[in-house]
Formats: sequence, structure tokens, C-alpha cells
Amino acid sequence: QVQLVESGGGLVQPGGSLRLSCAPSGRTFSRNTMGWFRQGPRREREFVAGILWNGGSTEYAEAVKGRFTISRDSAKNTMSLQMNSLKLEDTAVYYCAARSTAWEINITSRRGDYDYWGQGTQVTVSS
Repeated sequence: QVQLVESGGGLVQPGGSLRLSCAPSGRTFSRNTMGWFRQGPRREREFVAGILWNGGSTEYAEAVKGRFTISRDSAKNTMSLQMNSLKLEDTAVYYCAARSTAWEINITSRRGDYDYWGQGTQVTVSS
């Protein structure tokens, strides 16, 4: 069974930081592009950040550039999202996602291009 499990969500004050982690099980994703998406109230699920299969390239949504950093540890088969300078509008359920195809040369921000999804972890930014 392939499963992606997110952790690290919680309540944080504006300007604070959180680090989300994604721990896949059932298979390795060391050759697959992965990413983070989020879905806030009354919003569609949107792309947050992506990282190439080998970690050599990253992409970010404009709203999080300069504040969020995506990374991965191939040895541990994990992916992380460091979130700094959090804002109220960052409040959302954050989802870990992975593609089924291997060795991509480009990162995609399209939700439909990702085939494996976690159940999400809630991030709430509030004073």
C-alpha cells in the first residue's frame, strides 16, 4: 500500500514558523517529483511548492516565495516544507503529493499531474 503521511501542522502566530514533513510508505519516491499543495476555506487546492526528483530544482507559488523552502532527503525518503514568516492567508490544509512517473526534467504545478496524495495536515495561523 502506497501512503503519504504529513506531519508538523498546528497553530502558529503570524510571523512564526512551522516545518511540515511528508513520509511516504509502500514505495520509494527517490526518482519522482514531489510537491506541496494547500486548500484553504472556500478555495480550490492550489500549488505551493515542488521539488524535482533529484532535488536539483524547486518551484514556488508566488505567494510563498522567499518565505517557504521545500527540500527532500532521498536517503530517508522524506520531503519537508519549511514555512517562515507565516501569514494569516497561509491558513489551510497542506497536502503532500507525488508523481507516478520517474525522472522528470520539469516540475509541474498542475494538481492533475500528481498521482499520490496524503490526507493533509492543518496549518492555522492566528494570533
